[in-house]
Amino acid sequence: MTHIAILACLVALTWMAPVQANAQVPRFLAGRLPAADSKRSPPDRWSASENILWKTDVPGMGWSSPIVWGDRVVLTTCVNTGHTPEPRKGLYLEDVDANKYPKQTDKHEWKVLCLDLDTGKTLWEHLAYAGIPPKSHHIKNTLASETPTTDGERIYAYFGNLGLYCYDMEGKLLWSHLVPPSETNYGWGTATSPIVYQDRVYIVNDNNEKSYLLALNKRTGEEMLRIEREEKTNYATPFVWENAQRTEVVTSGIGWARSYDLDGKLLWQLKGKSILAIPTPFAQFGNLYLTSGHVVWGGNPLYAIRPGATGDISLGESQTSSDYIVWSQDKAGPYHPTPLIVGDTMYILYDRGFLAAYDAKTGREIYRRKRIPNGKGFTSSPWAYNDKLFCLNEDGVTFAFKPGPEFEILYTNPLADDDMGMATPVIVGDKLLIRTGRRIYCVGTQTPARSP
Repeated sequence: MTHIAILACLVALTWMAPVQANAQVPRFLAGRLPAADSKRSPPDRWSASENILWKTDVPGMGWSSPIVWGDRVVLTTCVNTGHTPEPRKGLYLEDVDANKYPKQTDKHEWKVLCLDLDTGKTLWEHLAYAGIPPKSHHIKNTLASETPTTDGERIYAYFGNLGLYCYDMEGKLLWSHLVPPSETNYGWGTATSPIVYQDRVYIVNDNNEKSYLLALNKRTGEEMLRIEREEKTNYATPFVWENAQRTEVVTSGIGWARSYDLDGKLLWQLKGKSILAIPTPFAQFGNLYLTSGHVVWGGNPLYAIRPGATGDISLGESQTSSDYIVWSQDKAGPYHPTPLIVGDTMYILYDRGFLAAYDAKTGREIYRRKRIPNGKGFTSSPWAYNDKLFCLNEDGVTFAFKPGPEFEILYTNPLADDDMGMATPVIVGDKLLIRTGRRIYCVGTQTPARSP
């Protein structure tokens, strides 16, 4: 090898070092389990000051989760330049009325922020759009609830009813794709995150006017695929399922859960049963797991689906399995949080403060819904490491559970009294990032101060 070639390799390794040093979290729900080759993990215990490496105030409001690439943490927010009302917690059955969510009239600023993973300092901040919001949103929602995504070269920040904005890693705007605003159910707003796969960025826009699945060229923003969907308002982020037979783009909906090939051909569909679809589909053990469910209305189905399905795979009234459905549970599905599989067990967190466990391979119930004492409301999805399962409630308190056949709470980790938690935290190597209504925390093992 020549000196020039050796130098080129060293430069390449130096450039790659920050990326290899930290586990990437490139999209929504990608940071709920440690990386497979990770030998480090965040500490189990924390508070507003204990085991906090840094905390950074975030202007405005947004329930998007942070994403991470190398030493960069990216998140979105929307700043109301007028009066910013405090977000509310819980479920509001009395608020099913579009008049309770009037269109705001103050100027807002939709922003993309990039922080340093090691220090929390702002590396760059860019304004994607400024103006009056075109549509209303639920008091539990925000105007920046969609989690951005990245391919390591570009950042894709999506704001529903506005558009998709593509930046390079230094924050330079490369292109944008504007999205005409649409009415959502009762004016609840938007929250479905984009995903990037190969040369495309996918967006599902299910609304009450004209729903569609859109694929854009990730380098140019050029439209490559548009599939009209007979759906109404949904909030489930699509999932790219790479299985033993093919690659599929899976979408969850109240009308149908549908799977498409990369050319947009419909592969299979499954009749929906809930009035809203929010949890994201995910894969494990070679199967796809699909669920939805409201806390009061409609069904709460949970399915494990084999690869290779075709056509309408909906189950009959008395069926629980079929050639393509490994197992199903008709009343197990959660409303907001996406379930998590730890070992062979699927843990299901429910908004009103219950936890249930099922065998992920067979669907056998391990324990049915158990009340989390003083848990109150849960919106974010659970995560796990160090043989512990963690669930963050809307008051900013994390409950630690012992995974296994028995329901066992170990302890709680509270944050500041003014914190509110609806964004799903992410594991990044030996750090944990928790976004609250006011700030973002970096949980990590603090190095003891040296004696003088």
